[in-house]
Amino acid sequence: MKSTTRPARILHLHSTFDLGGKEARAVRLMNHFGQAAQHTILTAVPDALGARAAIAPGIRADFPNNAPSLAGKPNLARYRKFADYFANFDLILSYNWGAMDGVMARTIFNSITPLPPVIHHEDGFNEDEAVKLKAKRNWFRMVALARTDALVVPSHTLEQIALKVWKQPDSRVRRISNGIDVAAYAKRPQKGAIPGFQRRDGEIVIGTLAGLRAVKNLPRLVRAVAALDRPVRLVIVGEGPERAAIEAEAARLGIADRLLMPGFLKNPARYVGLFDIFALSSDSEQQPISVMEAMAAGLPVAAPMVGDVAHMVAPDNAILLGEPGSEAGLIDNLRRLAEDPALRTALGNANRAKAEAEFDERLMLERYAALYGRAMGRPEFGR
Repeated sequence: MKSTTRPARILHLHSTFDLGGKEARAVRLMNHFGQAAQHTILTAVPDALGARAAIAPGIRADFPNNAPSLAGKPNLARYRKFADYFANFDLILSYNWGAMDGVMARTIFNSITPLPPVIHHEDGFNEDEAVKLKAKRNWFRMVALARTDALVVPSHTLEQIALKVWKQPDSRVRRISNGIDVAAYAKRPQKGAIPGFQRRDGEIVIGTLAGLRAVKNLPRLVRAVAALDRPVRLVIVGEGPERAAIEAEAARLGIADRLLMPGFLKNPARYVGLFDIFALSSDSEQQPISVMEAMAAGLPVAAPMVGDVAHMVAPDNAILLGEPGSEAGLIDNLRRLAEDPALRTALGNANRAKAEAEFDERLMLERYAALYGRAMGRPEFGR
Protein backbone atom coordinates (compact mmCIF):
# COMPACT_ATOMS: atom_id res chain seq x y z
CA MET A 1 0.00 0.00 0.00
CA LYS A 2 1.37 3.38 -0.99
CA SER A 3 1.94 5.99 1.70
CA THR A 4 -0.07 9.22 1.54
CA THR A 5 2.66 11.22 3.32
CA ARG A 6 4.74 13.73 1.39
CA PRO A 7 8.00 12.49 -0.17
CA ALA A 8 10.94 12.28 2.20
CA ARG A 9 13.48 15.04 1.63
CA ILE A 10 16.88 13.36 1.57
CA LEU A 11 20.21 15.20 1.40
CA HIS A 12 23.23 13.30 0.03
CA LEU A 13 26.76 14.47 0.84
CA HIS A 14 29.43 13.13 -1.56
CA SER A 15 33.07 13.98 -2.18
CA THR A 16 32.37 13.44 -5.89
CA PHE A 17 29.42 12.04 -7.82
CA ASP A 18 31.40 10.34 -10.58
CA LEU A 19 30.18 6.80 -11.01
CA GLY A 20 31.94 4.39 -8.69
CA GLY A 21 30.68 1.68 -6.36
CA LYS A 22 29.15 3.90 -3.68
CA GLU A 23 27.57 6.21 -6.24
CA ALA A 24 26.12 3.25 -8.16
CA ARG A 25 24.54 1.94 -4.96
CA ALA A 26 23.23 5.38 -3.99
CA VAL A 27 21.62 5.81 -7.41
CA ARG A 28 20.15 2.30 -7.29
CA LEU A 29 18.52 3.14 -3.96
CA MET A 30 17.26 6.47 -5.27
CA ASN A 31 15.66 4.71 -8.22
CA HIS A 32 14.20 2.04 -5.96
CA PHE A 33 12.58 4.57 -3.62
CA GLY A 34 10.85 6.18 -6.58
CA GLN A 35 8.32 8.86 -5.67
CA ALA A 36 8.68 8.17 -1.93
CA ALA A 37 11.66 10.53 -1.79
CA GLN A 38 13.12 13.63 -3.37
CA HIS A 39 16.89 13.98 -3.34
CA THR A 40 19.40 16.79 -3.11
CA ILE A 41 23.00 15.95 -3.93
CA LEU A 42 25.96 18.03 -2.74
CA THR A 43 29.47 17.22 -3.93
CA ALA A 44 32.86 18.72 -3.11
CA VAL A 45 33.72 18.59 -6.83
CA PRO A 46 30.78 20.23 -8.63
CA ASP A 47 31.83 19.03 -12.09
CA ALA A 48 32.23 15.38 -11.04
CA LEU A 49 28.66 14.26 -11.77
CA GLY A 50 29.08 11.15 -13.95
CA ALA A 51 26.61 9.14 -11.85
CA ARG A 52 23.84 11.64 -12.56
CA ALA A 53 23.12 9.95 -15.89
CA ALA A 54 22.16 6.72 -14.09
CA ILE A 55 19.30 8.35 -12.16
CA ALA A 56 16.05 7.07 -13.64
CA PRO A 57 13.63 9.43 -15.42
CA GLY A 58 11.00 10.74 -13.03
CA ILE A 59 13.23 10.61 -9.96
CA ARG A 60 13.48 14.06 -8.44
CA ALA A 61 17.16 14.80 -7.88
CA ASP A 62 18.50 18.33 -7.50
CA PHE A 63 22.12 19.47 -7.72
CA PRO A 64 22.02 22.99 -6.23
CA ASN A 65 24.80 25.50 -6.85
CA ASN A 66 23.88 27.77 -3.94
CA ALA A 67 24.36 25.28 -1.10
CA PRO A 68 27.27 25.24 1.39
CA SER A 69 30.39 23.71 -0.16
CA LEU A 70 31.83 20.44 1.07
CA ALA A 71 35.26 21.69 0.00
CA GLY A 72 37.02 23.79 2.62
CA LYS A 73 38.80 23.77 5.96
CA PRO A 74 36.98 22.87 9.18
CA ASN A 75 35.65 25.90 11.08
CA LEU A 76 32.57 26.76 13.10
CA ALA A 77 31.29 29.46 10.76
CA ARG A 78 31.30 26.99 7.88
CA TYR A 79 29.66 24.33 10.04
CA ARG A 80 26.94 26.80 11.07
CA LYS A 81 26.04 27.22 7.39
CA PHE A 82 25.77 23.44 7.06
CA ALA A 83 23.50 23.23 10.10
CA ASP A 84 21.18 25.93 8.76
CA TYR A 85 20.97 24.14 5.42
CA PHE A 86 20.41 20.70 6.99
CA ALA A 87 17.22 21.92 8.67
CA ASN A 88 15.44 21.74 5.29
CA PHE A 89 15.64 17.93 5.13
CA ASP A 90 14.26 14.79 6.76
CA LEU A 91 17.42 12.70 6.47
CA ILE A 92 21.10 13.31 5.76
CA LEU A 93 23.13 10.58 4.04
CA SER A 94 26.88 11.14 4.02
CA TYR A 95 29.51 9.13 2.16
CA ASN A 96 33.18 8.58 2.96
CA TRP A 97 35.82 11.00 4.22
CA GLY A 98 34.95 13.74 1.74
CA ALA A 99 31.61 14.30 3.52
CA MET A 100 32.92 14.16 7.09
CA ASP A 101 32.76 17.95 7.59
CA GLY A 102 29.00 17.71 7.14
CA VAL A 103 28.84 14.94 9.72
CA MET A 104 30.88 17.01 12.18
CA ALA A 105 28.65 20.04 11.63
CA ARG A 106 25.57 18.05 12.52
CA THR A 107 27.28 16.53 15.59
CA ILE A 108 28.28 19.98 16.89
CA PHE A 109 25.06 21.88 16.25
CA ASN A 110 22.43 19.21 16.86
CA SER A 111 22.55 19.94 20.60
CA ILE A 112 21.77 23.60 19.88
CA THR A 113 19.24 23.22 17.07
CA PRO A 114 17.49 19.89 16.47
CA LEU A 115 18.62 18.62 13.09
CA PRO A 116 17.56 15.66 10.95
CA PRO A 117 19.16 12.27 11.52
CA VAL A 118 22.41 11.49 9.74
CA ILE A 119 23.49 8.09 8.48
CA HIS A 120 27.10 7.85 7.37
CA HIS A 121 28.26 5.35 4.76
CA GLU A 122 31.90 4.31 4.67
CA ASP A 123 32.94 2.37 1.58
CA GLY A 124 36.72 2.64 1.60
CA PHE A 125 39.69 4.92 1.27
CA ASN A 126 41.49 6.96 -1.34
CA GLU A 127 45.14 6.58 -2.24
CA ASP A 128 46.30 8.73 0.70
CA GLU A 129 44.96 6.10 3.13
CA ALA A 130 45.22 2.99 0.99
CA VAL A 131 48.13 1.60 3.01
CA LYS A 132 47.65 3.22 6.43
CA LEU A 133 44.86 5.29 7.93
CA LYS A 134 45.82 8.77 9.12
CA ALA A 135 45.75 9.28 12.89
CA LYS A 136 44.23 12.79 12.72
CA ARG A 137 41.48 11.59 10.42
CA ASN A 138 40.75 8.65 12.70
CA TRP A 139 40.30 11.07 15.63
CA PHE A 140 38.09 13.34 13.52
CA ARG A 141 35.95 10.39 12.41
CA MET A 142 35.63 9.12 15.98
CA VAL A 143 34.34 12.51 17.20
CA ALA A 144 32.15 13.30 14.16
CA LEU A 145 30.47 9.89 14.13
CA ALA A 146 29.65 9.98 17.85
CA ARG A 147 26.12 11.32 17.31
CA THR A 148 25.21 9.73 14.00
CA ASP A 149 22.15 7.50 13.87
CA ALA A 150 24.09 4.78 12.07
CA LEU A 151 27.39 4.02 10.37
CA VAL A 152 26.92 1.70 7.40
CA VAL A 153 29.76 -0.39 5.98
CA PRO A 154 29.63 -3.10 3.29
CA SER A 155 32.60 -5.24 4.30
CA HIS A 156 33.91 -7.24 7.24
CA THR A 157 37.17 -5.31 6.97
CA LEU A 158 35.48 -1.93 7.39
CA GLU A 159 33.28 -3.25 10.17
CA GLN A 160 36.36 -4.09 12.22
CA ILE A 161 37.89 -0.67 11.51
CA ALA A 162 34.69 1.05 12.64
CA LEU A 163 34.54 -0.95 15.86
CA LYS A 164 38.21 -1.13 16.83
CA VAL A 165 39.87 1.95 15.29
CA TRP A 166 37.03 4.49 15.32
CA LYS A 167 35.64 3.09 18.61
CA GLN A 168 32.05 3.00 17.40
CA PRO A 169 29.57 0.95 19.43
CA ASP A 170 28.00 -2.20 18.03
CA SER A 171 24.61 -0.52 18.18
CA ARG A 172 25.67 2.13 15.66
CA VAL A 173 27.55 0.02 13.12
CA ARG A 174 25.51 -1.71 10.42
CA ARG A 175 27.14 -4.04 7.92
CA ILE A 176 24.94 -4.18 4.82
CA SER A 177 26.42 -6.15 1.96
CA ASN A 178 26.25 -4.55 -1.45
CA GLY A 179 23.94 -6.21 -3.93
CA ILE A 180 23.03 -6.17 -7.61
CA ASP A 181 20.28 -7.40 -9.90
CA VAL A 182 21.99 -10.75 -10.43
CA ALA A 183 19.39 -12.04 -12.90
CA ALA A 184 20.06 -9.15 -15.30
CA TYR A 185 23.66 -10.31 -15.77
CA ALA A 186 22.60 -13.80 -16.86
CA LYS A 187 21.20 -12.35 -20.08
CA ARG A 188 23.27 -12.30 -23.25
CA PRO A 189 25.36 -9.09 -23.44
CA GLN A 190 24.58 -6.59 -26.18
CA LYS A 191 27.20 -6.47 -28.92
CA GLY A 192 27.01 -2.72 -29.47
CA ALA A 193 26.84 -1.76 -25.81
CA ILE A 194 30.47 -0.57 -25.66
CA PRO A 195 31.11 2.21 -28.22
CA GLY A 196 34.09 1.42 -30.42
CA PHE A 197 34.35 -2.20 -29.30
CA GLN A 198 34.52 -5.01 -31.81
CA ARG A 199 36.10 -8.31 -30.89
CA ARG A 200 39.02 -9.34 -33.07
CA ASP A 201 39.71 -12.97 -34.01
CA GLY A 202 41.74 -14.80 -31.39
CA GLU A 203 41.67 -11.87 -28.99
CA ILE A 204 41.23 -12.15 -25.21
CA VAL A 205 39.30 -9.24 -23.72
CA ILE A 206 40.28 -8.11 -20.24
CA GLY A 207 37.89 -5.58 -18.78
CA THR A 208 37.30 -3.51 -15.68
CA LEU A 209 34.79 -1.00 -14.35
CA ALA A 210 36.18 1.76 -12.16
CA GLY A 211 36.19 5.40 -11.34
CA LEU A 212 39.47 6.62 -12.83
CA ARG A 213 41.11 7.58 -9.55
CA ALA A 214 44.67 7.05 -8.35
CA VAL A 215 43.65 4.48 -5.73
CA LYS A 216 42.46 2.19 -8.55
CA ASN A 217 46.04 2.10 -9.89
CA LEU A 218 44.91 1.45 -13.46
CA PRO A 219 48.37 2.17 -14.93
CA ARG A 220 49.39 -1.05 -13.11
CA LEU A 221 46.70 -2.92 -15.04
CA VAL A 222 47.93 -1.38 -18.30
CA ARG A 223 51.46 -2.61 -17.54
CA ALA A 224 50.18 -6.09 -16.66
CA VAL A 225 48.31 -6.35 -19.95
CA ALA A 226 51.34 -5.11 -21.87
CA ALA A 227 53.40 -7.93 -20.33
CA LEU A 228 51.15 -10.67 -21.75
CA ASP A 229 52.55 -12.44 -24.81
CA ARG A 230 49.27 -13.03 -26.66
CA PRO A 231 46.60 -10.88 -28.39
CA VAL A 232 44.80 -9.09 -25.58
CA ARG A 233 42.48 -6.09 -25.50
CA LEU A 234 42.01 -3.99 -22.37
CA VAL A 235 38.65 -2.23 -21.86
CA ILE A 236 38.39 0.25 -18.98
CA VAL A 237 34.85 1.51 -18.43
CA GLY A 238 34.60 4.60 -16.25
CA GLU A 239 35.57 8.23 -15.99
CA GLY A 240 37.70 10.34 -13.69
CA PRO A 241 40.82 12.45 -13.23
CA GLU A 242 43.36 9.68 -14.01
CA ARG A 243 42.30 9.20 -17.64
CA ALA A 244 45.32 11.04 -19.07
CA ALA A 245 47.78 9.09 -16.90
CA ILE A 246 46.27 5.76 -18.01
CA GLU A 247 46.37 6.72 -21.68
CA ALA A 248 49.95 7.97 -21.31
CA GLU A 249 51.08 4.66 -19.79
CA ALA A 250 49.50 2.72 -22.65
CA ALA A 251 51.22 4.99 -25.19
CA ARG A 252 54.56 4.60 -23.42
CA LEU A 253 54.27 0.81 -23.60
CA GLY A 254 53.12 0.80 -27.21
CA ILE A 255 49.67 -0.68 -26.57
CA ALA A 256 47.49 2.39 -27.12
CA ASP A 257 45.79 0.52 -29.97
CA ARG A 258 44.84 -2.26 -27.54
CA LEU A 259 43.29 0.04 -24.93
CA LEU A 260 39.66 1.13 -25.17
CA MET A 261 38.31 3.70 -22.71
CA PRO A 262 34.68 4.49 -23.61
CA GLY A 263 34.03 6.54 -20.48
CA PHE A 264 31.07 6.01 -18.18
CA LEU A 265 28.45 3.59 -19.50
CA LYS A 266 25.08 2.95 -17.89
CA ASN A 267 23.71 -0.50 -17.12
CA PRO A 268 26.78 -2.76 -16.85
CA ALA A 269 24.60 -5.84 -17.33
CA ARG A 270 24.46 -4.94 -21.02
CA TYR A 271 28.21 -5.22 -21.57
CA VAL A 272 30.20 -6.86 -18.73
CA GLY A 273 29.60 -10.26 -20.33
CA LEU A 274 31.57 -9.08 -23.39
CA PHE A 275 34.75 -9.47 -21.36
CA ASP A 276 36.62 -12.78 -21.03
CA ILE A 277 38.36 -11.81 -17.78
CA PHE A 278 37.55 -9.19 -15.19
CA ALA A 279 40.59 -7.49 -13.66
CA LEU A 280 41.07 -5.31 -10.61
CA SER A 281 44.34 -3.50 -9.84
CA SER A 282 43.34 -1.30 -6.88
CA ASP A 283 45.55 -0.44 -3.94
CA SER A 284 42.49 -0.38 -1.70
CA GLU A 285 38.95 -1.77 -1.98
CA GLN A 286 36.30 -3.03 0.42
CA GLN A 287 33.45 -4.92 -1.23
CA PRO A 288 33.60 -3.73 -4.84
CA ILE A 289 30.32 -3.83 -6.72
CA SER A 290 32.23 -4.28 -9.97
CA VAL A 291 33.48 -7.67 -8.74
CA MET A 292 29.89 -8.71 -7.98
CA GLU A 293 28.85 -7.63 -11.48
CA ALA A 294 31.67 -9.64 -13.04
CA MET A 295 30.75 -12.69 -10.98
CA ALA A 296 27.08 -12.43 -11.93
CA ALA A 297 28.12 -12.25 -15.59
CA GLY A 298 30.05 -15.50 -15.20
CA LEU A 299 33.58 -14.09 -15.41
CA PRO A 300 36.78 -15.17 -13.69
CA VAL A 301 38.39 -12.43 -11.59
CA ALA A 302 42.07 -11.47 -11.49
CA ALA A 303 42.69 -9.14 -8.55
CA PRO A 304 44.79 -8.48 -5.46
CA MET A 305 43.54 -9.64 -2.08
CA VAL A 306 42.27 -6.24 -0.96
CA GLY A 307 39.27 -5.69 1.30
CA ASP A 308 36.78 -8.54 1.13
CA VAL A 309 37.59 -9.61 -2.44
CA ALA A 310 39.03 -12.98 -1.40
CA HIS A 311 35.80 -13.76 0.49
CA MET A 312 33.59 -12.57 -2.36
CA VAL A 313 34.80 -14.74 -5.23
CA ALA A 314 34.34 -18.51 -5.42
CA PRO A 315 36.97 -20.49 -3.47
CA ASP A 316 38.66 -21.82 -6.61
CA ASN A 317 38.97 -18.25 -7.92
CA ALA A 318 40.28 -16.98 -4.57
CA ILE A 319 43.33 -19.22 -4.98
CA LEU A 320 44.31 -17.15 -8.02
CA LEU A 321 44.23 -13.77 -6.29
CA GLY A 322 47.55 -11.99 -5.83
CA GLU A 323 49.12 -10.16 -2.93
CA PRO A 324 48.13 -6.48 -2.53
CA GLY A 325 50.36 -4.25 -4.62
CA SER A 326 51.99 -7.15 -6.51
CA GLU A 327 52.21 -6.33 -10.19
CA ALA A 328 53.97 -9.63 -10.87
CA GLY A 329 51.11 -11.50 -9.21
CA LEU A 330 48.55 -9.72 -11.35
CA ILE A 331 50.53 -10.54 -14.50
CA ASP A 332 50.81 -14.21 -13.55
CA ASN A 333 47.10 -14.53 -12.84
CA LEU A 334 46.08 -12.75 -16.04
CA ARG A 335 48.45 -14.94 -18.05
CA ARG A 336 47.10 -18.13 -16.51
CA LEU A 337 43.50 -17.13 -17.24
CA ALA A 338 44.29 -15.89 -20.74
CA GLU A 339 45.95 -19.19 -21.65
CA ASP A 340 43.28 -21.54 -20.26
CA PRO A 341 39.71 -21.15 -21.61
CA ALA A 342 38.50 -24.16 -19.64
CA LEU A 343 39.72 -22.56 -16.41
CA ARG A 344 38.00 -19.31 -17.31
CA THR A 345 34.74 -21.14 -17.87
CA ALA A 346 34.97 -23.15 -14.64
CA LEU A 347 35.78 -20.15 -12.47
CA GLY A 348 33.16 -18.02 -14.19
CA ASN A 349 30.46 -20.61 -13.53
CA ALA A 350 31.50 -20.91 -9.88
CA ASN A 351 31.48 -17.13 -9.48
CA ARG A 352 28.02 -16.85 -11.03
CA ALA A 353 26.64 -19.47 -8.64
CA LYS A 354 28.08 -17.63 -5.65
CA ALA A 355 26.72 -14.28 -6.84
CA GLU A 356 23.24 -15.81 -7.18
CA ALA A 357 23.46 -17.20 -3.66
CA GLU A 358 24.93 -14.19 -1.85
CA PHE A 359 24.71 -10.91 -3.75
CA ASP A 360 21.14 -10.49 -4.97
CA GLU A 361 20.10 -6.88 -4.36
CA ARG A 362 16.69 -7.58 -2.85
CA LEU A 363 18.02 -8.00 0.68
CA MET A 364 20.23 -4.91 0.35
CA LEU A 365 17.28 -2.76 -0.77
CA GLU A 366 15.10 -4.03 2.08
CA ARG A 367 17.75 -3.37 4.72
CA TYR A 368 18.54 0.15 3.54
CA ALA A 369 14.85 1.07 3.28
CA ALA A 370 14.23 -0.20 6.81
CA LEU A 371 17.26 1.66 8.20
CA TYR A 372 16.37 4.96 6.55
CA GLY A 373 12.71 4.58 7.46
CA ARG A 374 13.46 3.98 11.15
CA ALA A 375 15.76 7.02 11.27
CA MET A 376 13.01 9.25 9.84
CA GLY A 377 10.18 7.72 11.85
CA ARG A 378 8.64 6.41 8.63
CA PRO A 379 8.48 2.62 8.98
CA GLU A 380 6.68 2.30 5.65
CA PHE A 381 9.43 4.08 3.71
CA GLY A 382 10.61 2.36 0.52
CA ARG A 383 8.16 -0.53 0.76
